[in-house]
Amino acid sequence: MSKTINLTLKVWRQSGPNDKGGFETYSLQNVSTRMSFLEMLDVLNQQLIAEGKRPVEFEHDCREGICGACSLVINGRPHGPNYRTTTCQLHMRHFKDGETIYIEPFRADAFPVVKDLIVDRSAFDRIMAAGGYISVNTGSPQDANNIPVPKPKADKAFDAAECIGCGACVAACPNASAMLFVAAKVSHLSLLPQGEPERERRVRRMIEAMDAEGFGHCTNTGACSIECPKAIPQEFINRLNREFLRASFITEITDD
Repeated sequence: MSKTINLTLKVWRQSGPNDKGGFETYSLQNVSTRMSFLEMLDVLNQQLIAEGKRPVEFEHDCREGICGACSLVINGRPHGPNYRTTTCQLHMRHFKDGETIYIEPFRADAFPVVKDLIVDRSAFDRIMAAGGYISVNTGSPQDANNIPVPKPKADKAFDAAECIGCGACVAACPNASAMLFVAAKVSHLSLLPQGEPERERRVRRMIEAMDAEGFGHCTNTGACSIECPKAIPQEFINRLNREFLRASFITEITDD
C-alpha cells in the first residue's frame, strides 16, 4: 500500500543567468512515497500551473541514471542523500513526513545558471571536444579480437568509462574542480590501445581546456568520489597527474 507524506519545499528560483535568484517556499501535500524525486517536481509544477504560477524549470532526460542531466543539489548534496544514486533514481520513500527539502542547482562558476534549477554544463562538452576522442581512418573497422587488451586494463577502462558527466563532482568540490571528470575521460582512453596514438596530446589539451573553463584546483578532499553517482574512485586523479607528467616529459624531449 502506498504511503503519502506532506513536504515543505525550498526551491531555488532564478529567471535568468543575470538575475538575482532566491529560494521560494512551497507546500506539497499527499506525495506518494513511490514517486521518484523528479515525479514529485512534476506534481509541484502541476500545482503551480493550476494556481496560475510559473512552473519550476529543471532538466531531465532518460530518468534511468545514465544521462547525467538530472543535476540537482538536494539538502546540500549533489543528487541527494543516497549513495551512488542520481536525482532521477531517488525516491520519496527516503524522506520523512513533514520534512523540509532544499532544492538548488549545481554551484560552480563554470556551470552558470540558465534558469531556476538548470545550469549550463557545456563546459564539459568543450573539454571533451578538446581531446576526449580517438581518431580513426575511414574504412572497414578492425575486428575487436585482433586488438588484445589485458583484462585488468579492460576492467579499469570500464570503471573510468562509467562516468556519465553529470557534474556532481564539481558541485561537491569546495573548489569546483573538474579533475575527477577529466581523470575518468583521460584514463578511459589511455588504458586502451586505441587511445595510445593521441595519448600525450589528449591529456594536455583536456587539462588546458579545463583550466580555460575556470574550474578550480583539486585539493584532494575526496568529496567528488563520495558524491559521484557512479563512485568513480580518486585513483583516476592520480593516473591523470601521471599522464600529464608523462606527456610534459615527452614533449620536452621532443622539443629538444
